Amino acid sequence: MRAVGDPQETPIVFVHGWASSGRAWEQQLTDLELAARHRLIAVDLRGHGSSDVPVSGYDRPATWADDIAAVLAYTGRPAILVGWSYGGLVITDYLRERGTAGVAGLVLVGALTELGRDNPGGAIGPAWDGILRAVLSEDPDEAVPALATLAKRMTVTPRSGVDVQRHTGEMPTVPPTVRKALFRRQISSSDVLAAVDVPTLVIHGTEDQVVAPSGAEYSAGKIPGAVLRWFSSTGHLPFTERREEFTAALLEFAGSMTNH
Repeated sequence: MRAVGDPQETPIVFVHGWASSGRAWEQQLTDLELAARHRLIAVDLRGHGSSDVPVSGYDRPATWADDIAAVLAYTGRPAILVGWSYGGLVITDYLRERGTAGVAGLVLVGALTELGRDNPGGAIGPAWDGILRAVLSEDPDEAVPALATLAKRMTVTPRSGVDVQRHTGEMPTVPPTVRKALFRRQISSSDVLAAVDVPTLVIHGTEDQVVAPSGAEYSAGKIPGAVLRWFSSTGHLPFTERREEFTAALLEFAGSMTNH
């Protein structure tokens, strides 16, 4: 976990996605205005980044809820939870188990809120075509090229070779057992989303090939009062691909918390 910014201000807790880490939020953690106006906390989920790698628990909502609860206890005051991709499902697990205790607001970014073929909040996009089995493989000759392909498919505007290599290099550090376990779930969240009683912003790239835009429409339609904001010509990484627009939207949303 990495924390920067003013401890006296409203915390923003960033929750990364599948086979990633808190480093995904580097551009937000180094944003001077964000750090001046908020306490910024980026977690490494279990099995990712610098966190421990337990052998089990990845398919249990209560486990993820406990992990998020520990971070919220650390903040010491109600926080805005920002969940990207699989991080949205982790946050939904917290809501499932504990409601909105300790939560000031929610921001779902290219986020899953469900998992499984028949659950609309878990719809994935064509970025996974031809590589889904390979990215879960224990064979590096199979997994690494597939992960590199996934990294390239994350954005509409091609990233630099350095960025793609850094991202590709990070994903295999998450053990294949963990990468598989995260997908080994069938879970719906309709009632959970309908019970959300805090301000919610849903951000999604119109050209997201990793998590289908229909997933954003689903979550925004279920959560009472949720605001859906589309980032045009943007893929799965709006917080880097459209950093300034994303940061402005986050600051505006977080600023509205003082009036809530």
